[in-house]
Amino acid sequence: MRIYIVRHGETDGNTEGYFQGWTDDPLNEKGRELAAVTGRALSGIRFDRCISSPLSRARETAEILLRESGNGGVPIELDDRAKEAHLGDWEHKKFRAGACELDSGKVALFFENPFLLGGFPGGETVRDVCRRTQSLLTELLRDPENDGATVLVTTHGFATRAMLNALYDDPDDFWHGHVPYNCAVNVVEGKDGIGRLVEDDRIFYAYPKAFSGD
Repeated sequence: MRIYIVRHGETDGNTEGYFQGWTDDPLNEKGRELAAVTGRALSGIRFDRCISSPLSRARETAEILLRESGNGGVPIELDDRAKEAHLGDWEHKKFRAGACELDSGKVALFFENPFLLGGFPGGETVRDVCRRTQSLLTELLRDPENDGATVLVTTHGFATRAMLNALYDDPDDFWHGHVPYNCAVNVVEGKDGIGRLVEDDRIFYAYPKAFSGD
């Protein structure tokens, strides 16, 4: 089986530099364009299932990807395990230098090594997010009904890294070098219940100049 794990398209929160978490921000126009470009790049792939975070930015990304790739008839299954990290008191707070509304040292730790941060006040711990997202991936890999299937999963930046953490060569490097770009595509190949990362953060548009937050 093959599992395509895709981060959602761009949102105003990404461009304006505030944490979103479970805040239900929609895609902006550029985000819809990025999802459409990515969907067209995936045309020719037949998806048997689609699972999405219930948050609108991921759900709309799934809708666009399916439509543009020629898979418009595939139903979208919403699964809370694909949601972004619950950031608690950090949600909708700005994080960029010069406009940061949080402890700048903790924000720096978030982008350098969130495992050392531990958790988010009023929200989840990093390990909680890893367990939650990886339970979805493990279930997909081990379900015999998915043998030979191709599955699309639309999720979020932090959730993507948490879901794939155990498959990285260096799981201690949470961000795997950087925050995944909007609509970055990761592909996991599964055999006998074991997953292997075969496509890593592939994008199908002009290389962005800067990273966008969660």
